[in-house]
Amino acid sequence: MPIVAVTQPVPVNPGGGFDYVTVDSARGRVYAAHPGGGGLLIADADTGNVIGIVPVGPMHGVAVDPATGHVFTGNGDSRSVSEVDPDSQQILRTAIVDGPVDAIAYDPDLGRIYADEDDGTRIFVIDTKTFRQIAVVKLPGHKPEYVQIDPQTHDVYQNIATDNEIAVIDPKTLKVKRLIATPQLKNNHPLQYDADHHVLIAGGENNVLAVYDRSGKLLHQVNLPVQADQCGWEPQHQWLACAGGGITLYSFDGSSDPKLLDSQKVDAGVHTTAIDPKTGTIWVVWGDKLSGDGFIQGFTYR
Repeated sequence: MPIVAVTQPVPVNPGGGFDYVTVDSARGRVYAAHPGGGGLLIADADTGNVIGIVPVGPMHGVAVDPATGHVFTGNGDSRSVSEVDPDSQQILRTAIVDGPVDAIAYDPDLGRIYADEDDGTRIFVIDTKTFRQIAVVKLPGHKPEYVQIDPQTHDVYQNIATDNEIAVIDPKTLKVKRLIATPQLKNNHPLQYDADHHVLIAGGENNVLAVYDRSGKLLHQVNLPVQADQCGWEPQHQWLACAGGGITLYSFDGSSDPKLLDSQKVDAGVHTTAIDPKTGTIWVVWGDKLSGDGFIQGFTYR
């Protein structure tokens, strides 16, 4: 049962590279950070056809407000976070922060956006009511990679690539309250939180995928056959799709080691994935280094 394409590669104009991608299955949209094209890529979640690109700047992080369908964007070297209405393709509000933004995560219960500093040592916290930066969380080490939120405790998990650890931020004090060591990983990049089983799934450039409980106990460790940049977790299918030049797909039921299902090469420029829980489509975006063209394509596992 292989990974198969469900759409053709759809060209994106202007081309160039991409960063994080996410899916709003309720509204049938795929959103991708498109720094190469200067903004937020909006695509149809059935066909992959491009609906538009909103010029927020050299964007990296992306998150969706499930209540409104608005999209939050982390605008890279523009040192800002924006709220975009994808229907009108208009920028509604922008918050200036203290540094360049990489990944972002949204906590709808607390009305907060957490934006980590690209190649830095901080997380910027934005209140979505006032749309202003309300705090800066100092991180240990250097180079935060990805940020996740526990929807039950509202703890924020931030992996730190240079120190092989995950920082846990207290949502009340907005300070790091403890560190989870990940000695099994070298230069940890991917990080996902499985809220159903209360575990963290992280990967390293040493081709290891590891699962930890919230206390930091190592539960599972398996081989990761590619040097994955980031992974996408989808709890309904219990799929973990890791990106490293293509898609490496695992199933994980919380009780045993992640099971490798299949691996599919796509392009060296594929760094991130997102899975549509409604259709099971695994979306990837990339910029071709030789031609400079950009593409979006959907796959699934059958």
